[in-house]
Amino acid sequence: MEANVFTAVILPIALAIMMLGMGLSLVPEDFQRIRKYPKAVSVGLISQLVFLPAIGFVIAKVIPMQPAIAVGLIIVAICPGGPSSNVITYLAKGDVALSVTLTAVSSVITVFTIPVLANLALQHFMGQTAAIALPIVSTIAQIFLVTILPVVLGMTLKQIFPELARRLEKVTSKLAIALLATIILLLVIREWNRLPGFIVQVGVGVVLLNTLAIAVGFYTSKFSKLNPAQQICIAIEVGLQNGTLALAITAGLLKNPDMAVPAAVYSLFMNVTGFMAIVYGRKLAAIAPVRKPLESKV
Repeated sequence: MEANVFTAVILPIALAIMMLGMGLSLVPEDFQRIRKYPKAVSVGLISQLVFLPAIGFVIAKVIPMQPAIAVGLIIVAICPGGPSSNVITYLAKGDVALSVTLTAVSSVITVFTIPVLANLALQHFMGQTAAIALPIVSTIAQIFLVTILPVVLGMTLKQIFPELARRLEKVTSKLAIALLATIILLLVIREWNRLPGFIVQVGVGVVLLNTLAIAVGFYTSKFSKLNPAQQICIAIEVGLQNGTLALAITAGLLKNPDMAVPAAVYSLFMNVTGFMAIVYGRKLAAIAPVRKPLESKV
Protein backbone atom coordinates (compact mmCIF):
# COMPACT_ATOMS: atom_id res chain seq x y z
CA MET A 1 0.00 0.00 0.00
CA GLU A 2 1.45 3.33 -1.01
CA ALA A 3 0.53 6.95 -0.53
CA ASN A 4 -1.51 8.17 -3.51
CA VAL A 5 -4.25 10.64 -4.50
CA PHE A 6 -6.68 9.05 -2.06
CA THR A 7 -4.42 9.29 0.99
CA ALA A 8 -2.75 12.55 -0.07
CA VAL A 9 -5.78 14.55 -1.29
CA ILE A 10 -9.21 12.99 -0.79
CA LEU A 11 -8.67 11.80 2.77
CA PRO A 12 -7.27 15.14 4.07
CA ILE A 13 -10.15 17.07 2.43
CA ALA A 14 -12.72 14.76 4.03
CA LEU A 15 -11.03 15.12 7.41
CA ALA A 16 -10.92 18.92 7.07
CA ILE A 17 -14.69 18.96 6.44
CA MET A 18 -15.23 16.85 9.56
CA MET A 19 -12.93 19.12 11.58
CA LEU A 20 -15.01 22.12 10.46
CA GLY A 21 -18.07 20.42 11.94
CA MET A 22 -16.18 19.81 15.17
CA GLY A 23 -15.26 23.48 15.39
CA LEU A 24 -18.95 24.32 15.44
CA SER A 25 -19.24 22.53 18.79
CA LEU A 26 -16.32 24.34 20.46
CA VAL A 27 -15.90 27.65 22.25
CA PRO A 28 -12.63 29.41 23.23
CA GLU A 29 -13.16 28.47 26.89
CA ASP A 30 -12.63 24.80 25.99
CA PHE A 31 -9.00 25.52 25.09
CA GLN A 32 -8.46 27.97 27.96
CA ARG A 33 -9.19 25.17 30.43
CA ILE A 34 -6.34 23.14 28.95
CA ARG A 35 -3.90 25.82 30.06
CA LYS A 36 -5.54 25.95 33.48
CA TYR A 37 -5.62 22.16 33.93
CA PRO A 38 -2.49 20.82 32.19
CA LYS A 39 -2.47 17.31 33.68
CA ALA A 40 -4.65 15.84 30.93
CA VAL A 41 -2.26 17.12 28.24
CA SER A 42 0.75 15.70 30.11
CA VAL A 43 -0.87 12.28 30.58
CA GLY A 44 -1.88 12.17 26.91
CA LEU A 45 1.57 13.12 25.60
CA ILE A 46 3.42 10.67 27.86
CA SER A 47 1.08 7.85 26.83
CA GLN A 48 1.49 8.78 23.15
CA LEU A 49 5.20 9.51 22.97
CA VAL A 50 6.68 7.19 25.62
CA PHE A 51 4.39 4.25 26.39
CA LEU A 52 3.22 3.60 22.81
CA PRO A 53 6.70 3.30 21.21
CA ALA A 54 7.70 1.00 24.08
CA ILE A 55 4.65 -1.21 23.41
CA GLY A 56 5.49 -1.29 19.69
CA PHE A 57 9.07 -2.38 20.39
CA VAL A 58 8.01 -5.18 22.77
CA ILE A 59 5.45 -6.51 20.26
CA ALA A 60 8.01 -6.42 17.43
CA LYS A 61 10.45 -8.42 19.59
CA VAL A 62 7.96 -10.97 20.96
CA ILE A 63 5.78 -11.68 17.90
CA PRO A 64 7.64 -13.48 15.08
CA MET A 65 7.76 -11.23 12.00
CA GLN A 66 10.12 -10.21 9.22
CA PRO A 67 12.62 -7.45 10.14
CA ALA A 68 11.05 -5.01 7.65
CA ILE A 69 7.59 -5.67 9.08
CA ALA A 70 8.92 -5.13 12.61
CA VAL A 71 10.40 -1.76 11.61
CA GLY A 72 7.13 -0.80 9.91
CA LEU A 73 5.17 -1.65 13.07
CA ILE A 74 7.45 0.51 15.20
CA ILE A 75 7.15 3.40 12.74
CA VAL A 76 3.37 3.23 13.18
CA ALA A 77 3.88 3.34 16.96
CA ILE A 78 6.14 6.41 16.86
CA CYS A 79 3.81 8.46 14.65
CA PRO A 80 1.50 11.04 16.26
CA GLY A 81 -2.27 10.75 16.46
CA GLY A 82 -3.98 11.52 13.17
CA PRO A 83 -6.81 13.98 12.47
CA SER A 84 -9.22 11.04 12.40
CA SER A 85 -8.65 10.70 16.15
CA ASN A 86 -10.20 14.15 16.58
CA VAL A 87 -13.27 13.11 14.59
CA ILE A 88 -13.65 9.84 16.51
CA THR A 89 -13.31 11.73 19.82
CA TYR A 90 -16.00 14.17 18.70
CA LEU A 91 -18.39 11.39 17.71
CA ALA A 92 -17.62 9.47 20.94
CA LYS A 93 -18.55 12.50 23.06
CA GLY A 94 -14.97 12.81 24.29
CA ASP A 95 -12.98 15.96 25.03
CA VAL A 96 -12.57 17.49 21.57
CA ALA A 97 -10.46 20.47 22.64
CA LEU A 98 -8.01 18.15 24.37
CA SER A 99 -7.90 15.88 21.31
CA VAL A 100 -7.11 18.73 18.91
CA THR A 101 -4.41 20.00 21.29
CA LEU A 102 -2.78 16.57 21.67
CA THR A 103 -2.78 15.96 17.91
CA ALA A 104 -1.18 19.33 17.19
CA VAL A 105 1.45 19.13 19.93
CA SER A 106 2.40 15.48 19.34
CA SER A 107 2.64 16.09 15.58
CA VAL A 108 5.18 18.87 16.10
CA ILE A 109 7.20 16.87 18.67
CA THR A 110 7.36 13.75 16.50
CA VAL A 111 8.93 15.71 13.65
CA PHE A 112 12.07 15.49 15.79
CA THR A 113 11.55 12.10 17.50
CA ILE A 114 10.58 10.01 14.45
CA PRO A 115 14.00 10.26 12.68
CA VAL A 116 15.81 9.20 15.87
CA LEU A 117 13.49 6.32 16.82
CA ALA A 118 13.08 5.07 13.24
CA ASN A 119 16.84 4.87 12.79
CA LEU A 120 17.20 2.99 16.08
CA ALA A 121 14.58 0.49 14.86
CA LEU A 122 16.37 0.10 11.51
CA GLN A 123 19.69 -0.52 13.25
CA HIS A 124 18.23 -3.01 15.72
CA PHE A 125 16.12 -5.09 13.34
CA MET A 126 17.90 -4.65 9.99
CA GLY A 127 21.41 -3.53 10.85
CA GLN A 128 21.18 -0.39 8.76
CA THR A 129 20.47 3.32 9.03
CA ALA A 130 18.61 5.79 6.86
CA ALA A 131 18.58 9.55 6.62
CA ILE A 132 15.02 10.24 7.69
CA ALA A 133 14.16 13.91 7.92
CA LEU A 134 10.57 15.07 8.04
CA PRO A 135 9.99 18.48 6.45
CA ILE A 136 9.09 20.65 9.43
CA VAL A 137 7.42 23.47 7.49
CA SER A 138 5.22 21.23 5.33
CA THR A 139 4.32 18.98 8.28
CA ILE A 140 3.20 21.92 10.40
CA ALA A 141 1.38 23.39 7.39
CA GLN A 142 -0.51 20.13 6.92
CA ILE A 143 -1.51 20.09 10.60
CA PHE A 144 -2.71 23.68 10.26
CA LEU A 145 -4.70 23.18 7.07
CA VAL A 146 -6.35 19.87 8.00
CA THR A 147 -6.83 20.35 11.74
CA ILE A 148 -6.42 23.87 13.14
CA LEU A 149 -7.84 26.04 10.34
CA PRO A 150 -11.17 24.16 9.94
CA VAL A 151 -11.67 24.14 13.72
CA VAL A 152 -10.98 27.88 13.94
CA LEU A 153 -13.40 28.56 11.07
CA GLY A 154 -16.10 26.50 12.78
CA MET A 155 -15.57 28.26 16.11
CA THR A 156 -15.64 31.67 14.40
CA LEU A 157 -18.90 30.81 12.66
CA LYS A 158 -20.38 29.77 16.00
CA GLN A 159 -19.37 33.08 17.58
CA ILE A 160 -20.78 35.21 14.77
CA PHE A 161 -23.83 33.14 13.78
CA PRO A 162 -24.66 30.91 16.78
CA GLU A 163 -28.07 29.80 15.53
CA LEU A 164 -26.73 28.86 12.10
CA ALA A 165 -23.82 27.02 13.73
CA ARG A 166 -26.22 25.07 15.95
CA ARG A 167 -28.20 23.88 12.92
CA LEU A 168 -25.07 23.11 10.92
CA GLU A 169 -23.56 21.11 13.78
CA LYS A 170 -26.46 18.65 13.66
CA VAL A 171 -25.90 18.18 9.94
CA THR A 172 -22.10 17.91 10.13
CA SER A 173 -22.30 15.35 12.95
CA LYS A 174 -24.28 13.00 10.70
CA LEU A 175 -22.07 13.91 7.74
CA ALA A 176 -18.97 13.05 9.76
CA ILE A 177 -20.26 9.54 10.46
CA ALA A 178 -21.15 9.07 6.78
CA LEU A 179 -17.75 10.34 5.58
CA LEU A 180 -15.91 8.14 8.07
CA ALA A 181 -17.85 5.06 6.97
CA THR A 182 -17.19 5.93 3.32
CA ILE A 183 -13.46 6.33 3.93
CA ILE A 184 -13.26 2.91 5.59
CA LEU A 185 -15.27 1.32 2.78
CA LEU A 186 -13.04 2.86 0.11
CA LEU A 187 -9.91 1.71 1.93
CA VAL A 188 -11.23 -1.84 2.15
CA ILE A 189 -12.28 -1.88 -1.53
CA ARG A 190 -8.97 -0.48 -2.70
CA GLU A 191 -6.90 -3.02 -0.76
CA TRP A 192 -9.33 -5.96 -0.98
CA ASN A 193 -7.10 -8.22 -3.09
CA ARG A 194 -4.09 -7.67 -0.86
CA LEU A 195 -5.84 -7.75 2.51
CA PRO A 196 -5.45 -11.50 3.17
CA GLY A 197 -1.70 -11.28 2.59
CA PHE A 198 -1.41 -8.18 4.74
CA ILE A 199 -3.32 -9.78 7.62
CA VAL A 200 -1.21 -12.94 7.50
CA GLN A 201 2.00 -10.90 7.67
CA VAL A 202 1.14 -8.49 10.42
CA GLY A 203 -2.39 -9.13 11.72
CA VAL A 204 -1.47 -10.27 15.25
CA GLY A 205 1.04 -7.47 15.76
CA VAL A 206 -1.37 -4.77 14.56
CA VAL A 207 -4.25 -6.02 16.70
CA LEU A 208 -2.02 -6.14 19.78
CA LEU A 209 -0.55 -2.69 19.11
CA ASN A 210 -3.95 -1.06 18.61
CA THR A 211 -5.78 -2.72 21.49
CA LEU A 212 -2.92 -2.30 23.97
CA ALA A 213 -2.48 1.35 22.93
CA ILE A 214 -6.15 2.08 23.58
CA ALA A 215 -6.04 0.23 26.90
CA VAL A 216 -2.90 2.05 28.04
CA GLY A 217 -4.34 5.45 27.09
CA PHE A 218 -7.62 4.72 28.85
CA TYR A 219 -6.27 3.23 32.07
CA THR A 220 -3.36 5.68 32.40
CA SER A 221 -5.84 8.56 32.29
CA LYS A 222 -8.23 6.67 34.58
CA PHE A 223 -5.52 6.04 37.19
CA SER A 224 -4.54 9.71 36.86
CA LYS A 225 -8.12 10.54 37.91
CA LEU A 226 -9.02 12.38 34.72
CA ASN A 227 -12.71 12.73 33.95
CA PRO A 228 -14.55 10.33 31.58
CA ALA A 229 -14.41 12.70 28.59
CA GLN A 230 -10.64 12.95 28.94
CA GLN A 231 -10.28 9.18 29.36
CA ILE A 232 -12.17 8.56 26.12
CA CYS A 233 -10.13 11.23 24.33
CA ILE A 234 -6.72 9.94 25.42
CA ALA A 235 -7.63 6.31 24.69
CA ILE A 236 -8.59 7.30 21.15
CA GLU A 237 -5.65 9.67 20.68
CA VAL A 238 -3.13 6.99 21.68
CA GLY A 239 -4.92 4.22 19.77
CA LEU A 240 -5.49 5.98 16.44
CA GLN A 241 -2.16 6.74 14.82
CA ASN A 242 -1.44 8.85 11.75
CA GLY A 243 -1.44 5.99 9.24
CA THR A 244 -0.99 8.37 6.31
CA LEU A 245 2.26 9.68 7.79
CA ALA A 246 3.45 6.12 8.50
CA LEU A 247 2.77 5.23 4.85
CA ALA A 248 4.60 8.34 3.66
CA ILE A 249 7.67 7.39 5.72
CA THR A 250 7.77 3.68 4.83
CA ALA A 251 6.62 3.72 1.20
CA GLY A 252 7.82 7.24 0.39
CA LEU A 253 10.98 8.15 2.30
CA LEU A 254 12.28 4.59 2.88
CA LYS A 255 10.81 3.18 -0.37
CA ASN A 256 10.11 -0.18 1.26
CA PRO A 257 6.66 -1.68 0.45
CA ASP A 258 7.09 -4.40 3.11
CA MET A 259 7.52 -1.76 5.82
CA ALA A 260 4.31 -0.12 4.64
CA VAL A 261 2.19 -3.23 5.34
CA PRO A 262 1.71 -2.55 9.11
CA ALA A 263 0.57 1.02 8.37
CA ALA A 264 -1.91 -0.24 5.77
CA VAL A 265 -3.46 -2.84 8.09
CA TYR A 266 -3.38 -0.49 11.08
CA SER A 267 -5.17 2.24 9.13
CA LEU A 268 -8.04 -0.19 8.53
CA PHE A 269 -8.17 -1.89 11.92
CA MET A 270 -8.01 1.29 13.99
CA ASN A 271 -11.27 2.44 12.43
CA VAL A 272 -12.96 -0.72 13.73
CA THR A 273 -11.85 -0.02 17.29
CA GLY A 274 -12.65 3.65 16.65
CA PHE A 275 -16.29 2.78 16.01
CA MET A 276 -16.29 0.67 19.18
CA ALA A 277 -14.99 3.72 21.06
CA ILE A 278 -17.80 5.82 19.60
CA VAL A 279 -20.41 3.34 20.83
CA TYR A 280 -18.83 3.17 24.29
CA GLY A 281 -18.35 6.93 24.57
CA ARG A 282 -21.95 7.68 23.58
CA LYS A 283 -23.23 5.12 26.07
CA LEU A 284 -21.06 6.70 28.77
CA ALA A 285 -22.31 10.17 27.84
CA ALA A 286 -25.91 8.99 28.13
CA ILE A 287 -25.24 7.69 31.66
CA ALA A 288 -23.36 10.82 32.77
CA PRO A 289 -24.51 13.60 30.40
CA VAL A 290 -23.30 16.50 32.52
CA ARG A 291 -19.53 16.60 32.22
CA LYS A 292 -17.05 19.45 32.17
CA PRO A 293 -14.47 18.31 29.62
CA LEU A 294 -11.22 19.65 31.00
CA GLU A 295 -11.76 20.14 34.68
CA SER A 296 -9.58 17.82 36.70
CA LYS A 297 -7.19 18.01 39.56
CA VAL A 298 -3.72 19.22 38.73
